[in-house]
Amino acid sequence: MLLILKRNSHWKWVRIVPVVICLMLSACVATAPLAPAVVVAPIVKPIKSLRIGLALGGGAARGFAHIGVIKALESQGIAPDIVVGTSAGSVVGAMYAAGNNGFALQKLALEMDEAAISDWSLPLFSKTSGVLKGEALQAYVNKIVLQVPIERLRKPFGAVATDLITGQPILFQRGNTGLAVRASSSVPGVFQPVRINERQYVDGGLVSPVPVMFAREMGADLVIAVNISSQPEVQAAGSLDVLMQTFTIMGQRLNYFELRGADIVIRPELLGMRGNDFAGRNLAILAGERAAMANMAELKQKIRAMQER
Repeated sequence: MLLILKRNSHWKWVRIVPVVICLMLSACVATAPLAPAVVVAPIVKPIKSLRIGLALGGGAARGFAHIGVIKALESQGIAPDIVVGTSAGSVVGAMYAAGNNGFALQKLALEMDEAAISDWSLPLFSKTSGVLKGEALQAYVNKIVLQVPIERLRKPFGAVATDLITGQPILFQRGNTGLAVRASSSVPGVFQPVRINERQYVDGGLVSPVPVMFAREMGADLVIAVNISSQPEVQAAGSLDVLMQTFTIMGQRLNYFELRGADIVIRPELLGMRGNDFAGRNLAILAGERAAMANMAELKQKIRAMQER
């Protein structure tokens, strides 16, 4: 096309050359193979497997609040992997570890006959100390867990008791479930000490009112502690009231140190509920649910943070 231009059309030549060059360059670009696009995949951080431990504290009839806590956790899809209990916490913990969910535990609680776990001995005619033998409690727990020993429960479970001779805590993780719970719940002066393998054991609340340390020892990465202990208050001057008040005062100091090791501490509001108030079980369950839900946002945030580390 350029060769047919006349000499007197020099100005056209000058104007057409840039156009031709552009066309040639565009043709080259159009026919050149396209480089493959580089796709950068987003970095997906794997979710860390997290073992959640549930440490259930002692508090006699106030322990019904543990059931409400379990119900609330389950409603939010949180299922503890490890369960450790002291005294009343060991009773609820054993039944939960055996496979009973929160609603099943509530049904058991509301149907429980107090007489079924109270086998009064005759202290005036007996050389043994204590008022309750505790055998009925042992039988009741074993009935609920279908006679399954601790090591065969559906969830890893531990019951905390106190060696009466050495004063050292003991964590039962094997053997007769009901017997371990009975030992963990044997309040001195109320229940007779439990003899296991030539040693005597009493209530675990003497050494570990809320067993956070033992939940860690069993492998928990995150520990949810449930503290149902009452505040010291003026009570009637009956011998049982004085004894329970002594436990309350002692437990306050122990809890101060142990609860610092928990990731979340749930404190059901059980104002005015005494340890022998079995009639208030339904209100205690509701208090446990409310307290757990009040801590749920913080608990979920901590779970996510630990999973993403």
